[in-house]
Amino acid sequence: MKKVLLAFSGGLDTSFCIPWLIHEKKMEVHTALVNTGGFSAHELENITHKAKQLGSASHLNIEATEMFYQKGIRYLLFGNILKNDTYPLSVSSERIFQALAIVEHARKIEAVAIAHGSTGAGNDQVRFDLAFQVMAPDLDIIAPIRELQITRKEEIDYLKKYGFDYSWEKAKYSINQGVWGTSVGGAETLKASGILPEEAWPHQITKDGKEIISIGFTKGEPTALNGVNLSPVAVIKQLNQITQPYGIGRDIHVGDTIIGLKGRVGFEAPAPLILIKAHHLLEKHVLTKWQQYWKKQLADWYGMLLHEAQYLDPVMRNIELFLEDTQQRVIGTVSIELMPKHFSILACSSPYDLMNSKFGEYGEMNKSFTGADVQGFTRILGNQLNIYYSLNHE
Repeated sequence: MKKVLLAFSGGLDTSFCIPWLIHEKKMEVHTALVNTGGFSAHELENITHKAKQLGSASHLNIEATEMFYQKGIRYLLFGNILKNDTYPLSVSSERIFQALAIVEHARKIEAVAIAHGSTGAGNDQVRFDLAFQVMAPDLDIIAPIRELQITRKEEIDYLKKYGFDYSWEKAKYSINQGVWGTSVGGAETLKASGILPEEAWPHQITKDGKEIISIGFTKGEPTALNGVNLSPVAVIKQLNQITQPYGIGRDIHVGDTIIGLKGRVGFEAPAPLILIKAHHLLEKHVLTKWQQYWKKQLADWYGMLLHEAQYLDPVMRNIELFLEDTQQRVIGTVSIELMPKHFSILACSSPYDLMNSKFGEYGEMNKSFTGADVQGFTRILGNQLNIYYSLNHE
């Protein structure tokens, strides 16, 4: 039998795919889950058991959180990337790295095809297909749910036919969780006027009052939390644990999808939003005006291209080199105040702070030029305006 590797999540769609590929396509099905920080050890154990129970010849949980950080998150942070000035690409940024890990495993087991459970109505089908086509053009791509245009009831009935009578009560919301944030879609998010109720959010508010924390950055990367040195991934995870009980990081993203539809989704991303805002404040102090300006232009493009499945374009490597080069002096500590549903970036300190009192203090004292210098500078600055208004009297 020909081998197929199925990207498996344990949900209804990918669970349906296993017996369907076995019985209808007559293939030997192998499964893999790529964990980018969204699954606990207990959840991974249950998913492994379910995959084998459904007929998978082998199942592998691929740990890719660190890879996701090194190849994706750190550049999103370097660029202070928020799509439409709102969304930190919590879920969309994961998909390419999950797809690449799937391709690598498919090669190892000598599969002739790769399968996924995407429907025909979203962005993920494009992200997966594009990565598979480019990185494994010799492998077939099978997307049973998209190809069959099958309903949930038909999937459930098919599973029951082969003796798999799981409880598939449809949740009101579709939730995708990862280390860089969690998305919440469905119900109220399907129309512009919908407002997500409190119970829809992944974490409920259990903390009140205020709390001040500090984050240390080394060359743009978060390397300390409250004075304790940690790896960047550990900072993200612990920051999420501290901030989620405050209900921080909730928002609604509205954007244009790859397939041309307007999409609306809720998300909860406390650590990403706090880190991006803290990092941005530090950059304001240590980067020049033009470094900040051009970095923002390239970062906006980087975020859009990553969101729209263009990660493999070599221009992304070019932008990454630029972003990384700008971070050499983004070093220092930022203080943040936490409170229910809000946070405030308070202050920062850095050995490379360009707000250097040696040259003066804005609005108070100037130490680097004279009043006469300002008069001459202003006369030259206004020269082109004087020429224009000498010829145009309106």
